[in-house]
Amino acid sequence: MAKILIIEDDSTFSQVLEGFLTKHGHEAHVVNDVKKAFKITDEQSFELLLIDYRLPDGTGLDILSHILEKGQIQPVIIMTSFNDVRTAVKSIQLGAFDYITKPVNPDELLMIIKNALGKKEKGKSDKSVEHTDAIKGKSAIADKLYEHINLVAPTDMSVIIQGESGTGKEYAARALHSQSKRNDKPFIAIDCGALSKELAASELFGHAKGAFTGALTDKKGQFEAANGGTLFLDEVGNLSYEVQVKMLRALQERIIQPLGSTKSIKVDVRIITATNDDLKNSVANGSFREDLYHRLNEFKIQLPALRERGKDIELFINHFIKLSNQELDRNVQHISTAAKELLLQYDWPGNLRELKNVIKRMVLLTPGDTADVDSLPDEMIVSINQAPRPNTSDLKAINESNEKAMIIETLVKVKYNKSKAAKLLNIDRKTLYSKMERYDIE
Repeated sequence: MAKILIIEDDSTFSQVLEGFLTKHGHEAHVVNDVKKAFKITDEQSFELLLIDYRLPDGTGLDILSHILEKGQIQPVIIMTSFNDVRTAVKSIQLGAFDYITKPVNPDELLMIIKNALGKKEKGKSDKSVEHTDAIKGKSAIADKLYEHINLVAPTDMSVIIQGESGTGKEYAARALHSQSKRNDKPFIAIDCGALSKELAASELFGHAKGAFTGALTDKKGQFEAANGGTLFLDEVGNLSYEVQVKMLRALQERIIQPLGSTKSIKVDVRIITATNDDLKNSVANGSFREDLYHRLNEFKIQLPALRERGKDIELFINHFIKLSNQELDRNVQHISTAAKELLLQYDWPGNLRELKNVIKRMVLLTPGDTADVDSLPDEMIVSINQAPRPNTSDLKAINESNEKAMIIETLVKVKYNKSKAAKLLNIDRKTLYSKMERYDIE
């Protein structure tokens, strides 16, 4: 199946993982710290890395950065405790495929590994598959977004798409391309965050045979491959200053020059870029050229975070349930009141990408037709309970909200054993049932 490297310092857990993956046909290897991970990934090739976030001599992000600098492109899955979920989301921004929280659910792990390996096999050119499941929102903020896309799509203006990780920047770029006059020409997406400084110029502009060690043949760059169409550069702020200079020339003169070649190639490409951060800050601190910024920023589209999209969240939840039912051969038709409330209260730091993953996991863990709280990640409940309470003078409402949250958290902890829950809450079962009915907890 696949050669997988496990980087985990808990020897018992790593042995369990190794045995589990081997049982399912994978070739598993284990190391227990960052230093050993650097050494083995430099010496051997793996199809997937499964990395614990907290390690004795660093973090999983150190390993992720190392393999990206080396130009390796195998998918990385970060394993984390619920306290590190926001850091895990950051790892996705840096190039990880996904994350999974401990304790690891075996079915969920197999599903994520299957998705990661499947994405690698499809390659970058087939990233459109990822976006065939997209659905438009119906909120006022969504209407404004699509109005802007419809307005600028038919033009040749360069567009910067700005938004948090997971908000659907590539989907927006594909929508711009599909509604443009270039829609019968290539759309090529490049993740600049996953390109090493050494490989970025070659990837974008191509190279001639012998241009550098390992350049055994001529290579066509993505600017040339996208000729006549659209080139989407995700996380463009990660490009080095030298590559920025070459890109500025390509945009100004519509000419590229492959590395190690004296040949100039004419190109006609529309550029769409995306970034998590405001590039103006990068211009201010000198890491991004101001003249290139103005070339790229002929029109800016700001993608809203999921937490700002109101009732669109319910629309996305239902859509992702439908897709997950089809993919996983499940029949989830309903969500319990308590589970839906958690989904709507959570602030979704990973936005649509995180919502899609959580719903897929929920459907996977629901054998019947109704999904309940126990199919949702525990960290969602903890995160909601740790969030600042609303500023209100209604003491009764605050107490009821806290009480409901405590009951749900306790039920999840004891896997909905109501006798144990009542004991932990220091109430009798009759009172617990009464409160569950009052708060619509199923």
